[in-house]
Amino acid sequence: MSLTAAHMPAPAPAIASTVTAVPRYSATQAQVKARMREVLDLPARRLDAAMEFFDHAAVERRFSVEPIERLGVSRSVGDIQDRYREHAFGLGRKVAREALARADVAAADIDLIVTTSCTGIMIPSLDAYLVDDLGLRPDVRRLPITELGCAAGAAALARTHDFLIGFPGSHALVIAVELPSLSMQRADLSPANLVSTAIFGDGAAAAVLSGGDVASGGTVAILETLSHIWPRSTYALGFDLKDDGFHSVLSKDVPTLLKSEIAALVRALAARRGLGREQLSSFVLHPGGRKILGFVEEELGLSRADTQPSWDVLRDYGNQSSASVLFVLDEWLTRRRPAAGTHGVLAAFGPGLTSEMLLLGWN
Repeated sequence: MSLTAAHMPAPAPAIASTVTAVPRYSATQAQVKARMREVLDLPARRLDAAMEFFDHAAVERRFSVEPIERLGVSRSVGDIQDRYREHAFGLGRKVAREALARADVAAADIDLIVTTSCTGIMIPSLDAYLVDDLGLRPDVRRLPITELGCAAGAAALARTHDFLIGFPGSHALVIAVELPSLSMQRADLSPANLVSTAIFGDGAAAAVLSGGDVASGGTVAILETLSHIWPRSTYALGFDLKDDGFHSVLSKDVPTLLKSEIAALVRALAARRGLGREQLSSFVLHPGGRKILGFVEEELGLSRADTQPSWDVLRDYGNQSSASVLFVLDEWLTRRRPAAGTHGVLAAFGPGLTSEMLLLGWN
């Protein structure tokens, strides 16, 4: 017996628009290296060794909310937070307004707003400030995400998917803002801090998602989601908040941990829709760093051509934590749009060690 229209399953939640933005200041990797030579208190030999982190980062340019001369300036936590609040609001408002306009969705029609950031703290959170500024309804549901770090952009899309499954016909707004340049620690000479300084940059991104019948015009559908935390891996990645701000925690084990399970996770995600790995043709990967991308490519049997948008974002913007995977998604949507009817995976990795994955269906 065929299904009647009334009993047909609702279309999967879809991404209607994506928007990215960066602050006004930019610096090449050579300029960042020159600045680090000025501020790092290291003897010449160790300083030369430290510069190798920058040479091997696969980053050519980053953006920041302040000029390069301010990178590494000693600040109090209070000063960092004041600057974070100012710039996070400005960038968040910009990408949110443009994403709504591009999706042709009125602010008053947004039923859920999700904001992500791990490089600053605002209480009330950024979404609360944007309610009045954007003209969102007072009864809009709000979900600020902080502690998921680089995985939060993917997690925000996944949790929005869950909401839209439960409330078909609704609209949601996702905003990611990251400003790691404000927390560069000149006195922290650990490899973790040097690697972070070599790869991280500031940026913001937003996406509008729709569910039910209103999702049919979306650019890409979110078919399934999968979350995974590696047991006993909390030591591997994160931040320590100290008197002078955030200090990076980054274990050399991260690529190996990801390598151990990434292929099985992708197969499990695809299997939820009866698909095999060979039926996945697009890979929207968070550019956590050169080694991470390389290990993921190796385990999934991918070539550089398969993941070029991730490498492009890493090269042109650096790792922007939760916003990065949205930058990569925007690259796929605007410059390398997959054929309708094909499938792909969006994945990001963050503290925990955690992975957030989405199965995509391109429209």
